[in-house]
Amino acid sequence: MSIDQQQSPATTLPLRTAWLVLVVVFLADVMDLIDSSVANLAGPSIRADLGGAQVTVQWVLSAYTAAFALGLVTSGRLGDLLGRRRLFLLGMTGFTLTSLACGLAPDVVFLIVARTLQGLCGSVMIPQGLALMKVVFPPQHLRRALMPIGPLMGLATVAGPILAGWLLHLDLFGSQWRAIFLINVPFGLAAAALAWRVLPRRGGEDPTARLDLTGVALLTAASALLIIPLIQGRDLGWPAWTYAMMAAAAVLLALFVVSERHSRHPVIAPSLFRKRGFVVGMVVVAGFYASLSAFVLVINLLLQQGMHWTPLRTGLTLLPWALGTAVAVLLAGAVLAEKLGRASLHLGLSIAVVGLLALWWSVAHWGADLTAWRLAPALLLTGFGSGLVFVPLFDFILGDATTEEVGTGAGLLNAAQQFAGAVGVAALGTVFFARVGHPSVHSHLAAAELVFGIAAGLDLLTLLLVGLLPRHAQQAHG
Repeated sequence: MSIDQQQSPATTLPLRTAWLVLVVVFLADVMDLIDSSVANLAGPSIRADLGGAQVTVQWVLSAYTAAFALGLVTSGRLGDLLGRRRLFLLGMTGFTLTSLACGLAPDVVFLIVARTLQGLCGSVMIPQGLALMKVVFPPQHLRRALMPIGPLMGLATVAGPILAGWLLHLDLFGSQWRAIFLINVPFGLAAAALAWRVLPRRGGEDPTARLDLTGVALLTAASALLIIPLIQGRDLGWPAWTYAMMAAAAVLLALFVVSERHSRHPVIAPSLFRKRGFVVGMVVVAGFYASLSAFVLVINLLLQQGMHWTPLRTGLTLLPWALGTAVAVLLAGAVLAEKLGRASLHLGLSIAVVGLLALWWSVAHWGADLTAWRLAPALLLTGFGSGLVFVPLFDFILGDATTEEVGTGAGLLNAAQQFAGAVGVAALGTVFFARVGHPSVHSHLAAAELVFGIAAGLDLLTLLLVGLLPRHAQQAHG
């Protein structure tokens, strides 16, 4: 997401209308976050209905998050060029229609294509909404308007699997898993209608902005060449072309870096990569969200495919994780981040590591005798630790960024978060299925142990790197 180099004056809107714009932006964000997580729990049901190999679940998840991440890199610039209101309405309408297409998908290939288009539409919609908020709210009200976003986004992230379990249990009109996508349609139509009425005609566009098509093409191609072999490689026995694609991804990524240095309108502000905190922060975000996405995928696969629990029972089992996250998000937003500073991230990641190790021990110790109550303490710890990280993480990574760099940096971190989630699902999902081999309760348990251990290791790595981030959050500088 690019930051406007020449901010236009704030659009004169009644404060009541500005708060309605916030409602529209929040609805868009919630639809995106829930849609990126509901398929975790519904994955086994989708595969049982539409068929396909084990990689079906990975593709349904990764197609959305990878497309979303790739679209975020350029959609802020497109907002400058084509108009933020226009692109928000286009993205919201497209997201609603592709949600309908997902819900009506006749086969796996159609669903994966629809999920990819849904992710692209989401990536067009989200950054325009955030940019419009900066225009419609006067400076003295903007921070108050943004304060609830972090906690609410954290809660929406963990609400997805629980909502999916409830919808699958209800089986509305015999729709089975399709309801998790169809539910977006009425909300999307309502949000689009409200957006049409309240969004300002001008959204702080920058008429001097240009799109670096070479950089966009190189970055998109490199990402696709990485994701495809990670997902398909194990299922196909790792043929030579999978290694060739990953090598080509590395080459194209290097070419992207060279292209950015010589571009007059770079996709990413080069000055950001001269800041140690931002570079380290990208690794922290990648490790944390890859671990989180792998944990959510594998706990659902273990309980549904391995233990043969129903989606509702699985969703209810995850309630301690959701509760821990909710409590921690409120604490992090209200108390800990300000009082403890960077130490709040150390605390959160330490608790998350302990929670994942407790989960690993629970699976290893109880085996086929696992119950929701036996998993609850480990899930509560894992959720609480993650919740402490959700709210302040980006603020500390951008702690030494200038005002001109914050917009680009936040958009790039958001893209890194989504892309790391896709890679986490692809890579650790592959590890899980490789360890499962011939499906049985015990092979699923052994595979889950391995992935939980790796996820704990990723969180431990991010914990060690947090000390290199700026000591103070961006808000501390006003």
